[in-house]
Amino acid sequence: MGSPVNKVIPNEMLQAESLPEPSHARLMDVLNKLDQGVMVWTEDGHCQVFNERLLTLLELQNGDIYPGYSRAAFFATAVRLGHVTEDSAKQAEQDFSSDKERFSATRRMPSGRRLQIDTRRLSTGGFVTCYTDVTQIERSARDLTQARQAAEEAELTALKTLAAEQSWREEAKLLSQLDEWLHSCKSQEELFRIVSAFMAQLFPQSRGELYIYSNSRDVLDGKCHWGGGEAHDHIFPDACWALRRGRQYLYSADKIAFACAHVEEQPSTSDHKEYVCFPVVAHGNTVGLLHVKFAPETDAKRKVALHRLALRCGEHISLAVANVRLRDELHDQSTRDPLTGVYNRRYFLGELRNAVALADRRASQLGVLSFDADRFKTFNDTHGHDAGDMVLRAIGDTLKELFRNGEVCCRMGGEEFAVFLPDTDKEQTIEVGEALRAAIEDITLRYGSGTLPRVTISIGVASYPEDGLLPQDLMHAADRALYAAKDAGRNCVVDCQKADPAKGPFSGAQD
Repeated sequence: MGSPVNKVIPNEMLQAESLPEPSHARLMDVLNKLDQGVMVWTEDGHCQVFNERLLTLLELQNGDIYPGYSRAAFFATAVRLGHVTEDSAKQAEQDFSSDKERFSATRRMPSGRRLQIDTRRLSTGGFVTCYTDVTQIERSARDLTQARQAAEEAELTALKTLAAEQSWREEAKLLSQLDEWLHSCKSQEELFRIVSAFMAQLFPQSRGELYIYSNSRDVLDGKCHWGGGEAHDHIFPDACWALRRGRQYLYSADKIAFACAHVEEQPSTSDHKEYVCFPVVAHGNTVGLLHVKFAPETDAKRKVALHRLALRCGEHISLAVANVRLRDELHDQSTRDPLTGVYNRRYFLGELRNAVALADRRASQLGVLSFDADRFKTFNDTHGHDAGDMVLRAIGDTLKELFRNGEVCCRMGGEEFAVFLPDTDKEQTIEVGEALRAAIEDITLRYGSGTLPRVTISIGVASYPEDGLLPQDLMHAADRALYAAKDAGRNCVVDCQKADPAKGPFSGAQD
């Protein structure tokens, strides 16, 4: 099928000239495991090799393309099927004929799938083209934009409502200050401190509490209070008439009304004969409860004003809670691995750069652990991907349990993980690695009617500044130690100083 396929493998992947060349079948197996479609072109414009994913992405059948297939016929077929325009095909041919080292294009398939196409010239002659499905990425970007627009529109609605209340100018000024602080919040803890401080000023003769639904939505947690007393640790939704009825509830001992259970259970409220509960609603969802108890000596006119003010405060608080939660959710989506709950590779590498810079300024040390699950591919093939996912989640849970003091853990991809430990020397890092290895080895997982086999990990250790001054140098050193741990029999911790610098990913057992 033409020249050897290993010519398309980047030079950085070959760690030693003495390594045997991978077989064609092995390299095809590697290519067919990729999520991207890959095609290699010869210098004279003929297909040399391609993987199975390419046919799926280009919506082609077996036999539509084959080794030796000309690039001219390839683009002619794409034009005929409506995959590209004639102008796009001509531009692509011009790019191939140019001196460019790399060039890119996009293609929208009839099914709606959108492909990112990246081509690079090979140093051995010819080109390699990668096709990546970016449909979901673009959809996520649109969803993010829509979510931000929704938050901005909600904020604009609140501001318009505020401006329309001309008769409450002084209160609008106070609410504006509250609103400004709320929308500067970057965490719920900040938000609740601000709410407590402002509500004490807005309602100096009253008491109040703010409750927010827990993630499970079976209870509401007491987040802040003002005016004396304290909030319940939590209350049940059925304990409040406002939540049960889905609208604000005004209680007065002088009228036919029934006290909420969460008020009757709180002795400190016995001198407050009138109160109001507001469901805190944001974007159509109830996120919490605002509870305000009026002082007995408050006159009727003032109670009406306070009631309206409390309602307005609830609107602002609801938007702020929704915005902070949305920000937290978006931040987690962009920085967390959805399967394991630990950080993703991009976030980890960014934090590692910051940690190295800080260690440089402080002249301190920093440890790095690089590890993966031993024989994980074999485990997946034997027990299935659901069992494999269970193992990865268990590893993530163990990392979150062990590292709570400024360490940053991440899933680099597949079964590979990494951790960096600020202010930690080499000896301490190795000790932590041993503790982590032992903790993973102790994991017991029940799956179906049985128990899964014991999981072990191999760990490589590197330290700043001893093993590298740059983040990439530290990761390379830790990875080299990881492969040395594999060669040493797995289920062990290896210092990069004891690893053979000539050995790399292809030096021995990898699974």
